[in-house]
Formats: sequence, C-alpha cells, structure tokens
Amino acid sequence: MRSILSISSLLNNGFVPRRVLNKYLINAIRSYSEEIPSPKPPGLLSRYRNLVEQGRLQHDPYQEKVALALENLLGRLEQYERDMEEYHIKLDEWEKQRENERRRLLMEEAELKQHEDLWASLKNRRSQLLERWVFRKKSKDIEPGVGKWVSYLNREKKLDSLVGRRPTAPSAPKGLYIYGNVGSGKTMLMDMFYSATDGIVKHRQRFHFHEAMLKINEAMHKLWKNQVEEKSLQSSISSWIMNLPFDMKAKEWLAAEERYKQEVQMKNILPAVADKFLVDRQAGERGASILCFDEIQTVDVFAIVALSGILSRLLSTGTVLVATSNRAPKDLNQDGMQREIFLKFVDKLGEHCEIILIGNEIDYRRLIAQRSLDKLHYFWPLDGSALKEFEKIWCQVINQVGGKITSDTLPVMFGRTLEVPESCNGVARFTFEYLCGRPVGAADYIAVAQNYHTVFISDIPVMSMRIRDKARRFITLIDELYNHHCCLYCSAATSIDDLFQGTEEGTLFDLESFQFETETEGAKLRRNVLEEGSVSSGGAPAGITSMLSGQEEMFAFRRAASRLIEMQAPLYLEGVRFLHPYFQRQLRNFGNYFASTVQHQVSS
Repeated sequence: MRSILSISSLLNNGFVPRRVLNKYLINAIRSYSEEIPSPKPPGLLSRYRNLVEQGRLQHDPYQEKVALALENLLGRLEQYERDMEEYHIKLDEWEKQRENERRRLLMEEAELKQHEDLWASLKNRRSQLLERWVFRKKSKDIEPGVGKWVSYLNREKKLDSLVGRRPTAPSAPKGLYIYGNVGSGKTMLMDMFYSATDGIVKHRQRFHFHEAMLKINEAMHKLWKNQVEEKSLQSSISSWIMNLPFDMKAKEWLAAEERYKQEVQMKNILPAVADKFLVDRQAGERGASILCFDEIQTVDVFAIVALSGILSRLLSTGTVLVATSNRAPKDLNQDGMQREIFLKFVDKLGEHCEIILIGNEIDYRRLIAQRSLDKLHYFWPLDGSALKEFEKIWCQVINQVGGKITSDTLPVMFGRTLEVPESCNGVARFTFEYLCGRPVGAADYIAVAQNYHTVFISDIPVMSMRIRDKARRFITLIDELYNHHCCLYCSAATSIDDLFQGTEEGTLFDLESFQFETETEGAKLRRNVLEEGSVSSGGAPAGITSMLSGQEEMFAFRRAASRLIEMQAPLYLEGVRFLHPYFQRQLRNFGNYFASTVQHQVSS
C-alpha cells in the first residue's frame, strides 16, 4: 500500500502553507482567489477586480461582464436553496402518498382478479344468465383484453385524480452558458463561481466533458445490469406482495404489474441516470443542485443523445447549470447528427441559461505565463542537456516528498486497473509511450490525475498523422491533469508550439473529439457499452473521422498547447497544493483527526 505523508510533513515541505489551514478544509479556487479566507469574502466581481489590480490577471471587459453575471446568479442561490428544500419535503410526501395509493389500487385489482378466477372455476355449473352478469361486473373494473400498457396508464390517471399531480418545483434562476476562444478565461471564471457556492448550495458538482461522459456511461451500465439481474431472479415477488391475503395466482399477477412498471421506467434510461447524476433523490437528499460543466461538446451521436437527455432532465427538475464551451449552443452540432434531438437540447439551454460570449481573441494563459515564467517544467529537445535537467528535477521532487520509489496499482472505472511503474507519495513517473501508446483512455487518466499531485512524462514525440491515436490520448491526458490541477513535468522532442504542428505525413485531425472512446476496438462500437460496461480505445473509424472540421482541430490543439503553457506558470503551480484531490484528502483526514482529538479531550 502506498504510504501517506503526514500533515506535518506536508507543512515542512511547503505543500500546504500554515496560514491557509482552516478548521477542516481549505476553501480555495483554482488559485485565482486570495489565499487567506475571510469571514465575509468579497463578491465574485470584486475578487476579479482585485486580481486585476494585483497584476495577476489582465483586465478584460468580456471577463468582467461574465463575472458580474455570475455574481448576480450567486446572489439568487441562497433563497433558491431554501425554496428547493421546502419543495423536496412536499415532493417526498406526495411520492409516499402516491405509492400508497398505487398499492391500494393494485390490491383492489388483485382482489377482483382472484374473484374472476373463482367465478371461472364455477362457470360450468352456472347458468348462462349468471355468467353474463359476472362478465358485465368484471368489465366495469378490469377491462378484458387490454394490455399492461393500457392498465398502467389507467392506473396513473386514477392516481392523478386521487393524489393530484406532481408538485411544481420553484422557478430556478437562469444559469450561464459561457463560450469563447481557447484561453479566454471561461474555465477560470466558472471555477471562481463554483468555489463561491461552497456553503450556499449543498449539492454541487464540477465535471469536465470526459469525466461526465464516463460517469453517464457507468451509471447506464449499472442500471442496465441491475435490471438484467432482477429479471434473472427466480423469485421476483416483492415481500409486500407475498404478505398479502391472496392466492399465488393473484400474487403473481401483482408481481407482473410491478415488473412492468419498472420496465416502463427503464425504457428511457437517461432520466433515471439524471436523477442520480448529482443528487440521489431516492435517498432523501434535498435542496438545490448546481452543475458546473467544462467544455461541453456534442461530437458524436452518443454525446448528443446522452447530454441532451441528461442535461434536459436536470434543467427541467431545477438544476442550475453553468457551462463552458468553445462554441455557441447552435454551433455545437455542425455535422447535423440527431438534428431533432439536438435542436430540442439547444432550446432547453436557451430556456434555462443566459448565453454569454467571451469575445476576446487573446489567449490569457499564454500572456500571463509568459510574463511570469521563472520555473521550467517543460524540457526540450530530447538531448543530453535537457534530459539531465529532467532527471535532476525528478530526484529533487522525490527527495522533497520523501519515501521509497515503488510500483503501484490504481483502480479504474468498470473494475479495471492501471499499473504505475514508478511512484512515491503522490508523485508518479511515466513514459509517453506507456500512457499514450497503449489502449487506455480518459478513465485511466482520471485515475492518475486524482491520485498523483505531481506527474512526470518523458520522451514526448512530435505529433503526426502516423501517431494520431497517441496524439488524441495525449490531449485527453493533458486535459485531465489540468482539470485536477496536477503539477506536470515533461521531456519532449520539440517546443510546445511545435508539438502539434504535424510533419510531412500530414497535419493532425482533432481526435480530441473522440476522447470518450467513440472509436472501435476490433469490431465493437459504443452500442456494446451497456452490456460490457467498458470503453474502447482503438483507432477512429474513417467514416466518423471524416466528419471533423478544421475548426475542431484548431480548438483541440490550441487548448492543449495553451494548458501546457499555463501549467508552468507560478499562478497555476501555487494552486496545486490547494486544489489537488491528494492534498484535499490529506486536509480532510487532518480535519477529522483534529475534530476527534478535540472531542476526546472535551469528553475526558
């Protein structure tokens, strides 16, 4: 098992400054806010202006407009949280009452069913007149010959009249959909907002496109698997049915009606996934929910259908969405895939989000990083001098964190694992070929990013058409390391600006569009994903690849280069010790230990 640094060791090594320790956790944003928390932190717009005055950001009128819109949204969330808590109390009561009435109706129908069977056994001894009378009586309550679908709908209509329609949710404040060029400040502003919601809204999540799609994939697989397992059970009659005073035939009828209800609900699996995507309402969770979604893309049929279904459901049930993208909503689907579904999705975004453009053409990541670069993390070319410096930094970092270099095994989604050749107390080292030259994908990179605050990658080549799959994986890898705020050291064949230029073999396609493994592995496509619970990582089908546009290529490579540059800047590196999951886990453990120690001292 990997050893864990003590809090005192973290402090002594400078990873966690003492002045920012809170009682339990650090409340910081992606290093774009003040390091010393205050009881009443300044508003989001004031925070942005302070950073500009300090010279840590350059003023941009588009960014200021977005900061103002986010601050206004933040001001409406506190009341909305209270409104949603009250709404969910009413909703829980309504759902319990409806379920009780539904079971009562089922029991009445089962009793009639049992009587029907009794009369059927006696009909040979009854007169024709009596038989007709029984048939007329039965037809008033249970329509003969109707299918389960009609029975289900009739029962739902009765429930609406008995219990009333579902309570109406309070009107949600409009979220924001922020779009613009690479490095324009979209993610920075969204992260400032996400941090500011801490303590205001209980249920909040931040996802990048890759992580969100993997989460959707995993949730769909689990639901599908559970349904298959339930069908395969020999005894599928619920305990509440078994305890009823009916004969076995009536109980079997009740169980069949229950199974049909579940099948109806599972036919559209996306709403079921959406209902547990942020908050498990079935577990009694209450209150408002916020989803911050970085880099919305609709680059294949699955992404369009999944995102449309999930986000539309979340927005319809009161989730506040703050999203970023390189494109305006209407321009997301330039290839016209699933056009009807896509257009409904765009309408839903327009209904629930304010669409805001950050219209500058400046890559602020480059601008700020170039002004303040004082520590080299990217070594090139692959010659003796650069490699010597790379090895020197590796030894320095290992000495700083202490411990012994060992191999490790990381758990990955869908029950897979990833072997880590060299690791030590939150630091890991890989070759480019090991991470990008094998059939791995976003799930593996998320596991690496979540477990290691510092990552070394050696022997990065120039990207070309000959290694286009490796280039796609490398861009995915950089995205996840950046999203989790990892410290990255690289040794590469050329400079960052020349890394994605391609060679005489041709320029690269934007295979970043398929970071959620849309390509084939052998002859398997995404249609197998529910059954197998896995994602593939082979080469992209030519038919799909041909749909990519030059604009998409530009976005992918510009973003990767921009992030590689920002990841060397002091402003980014300062945030590693605040924001990386490794240090946040350490601080949580420290907070729990501190609270336990204080409680023990008080009780003794």
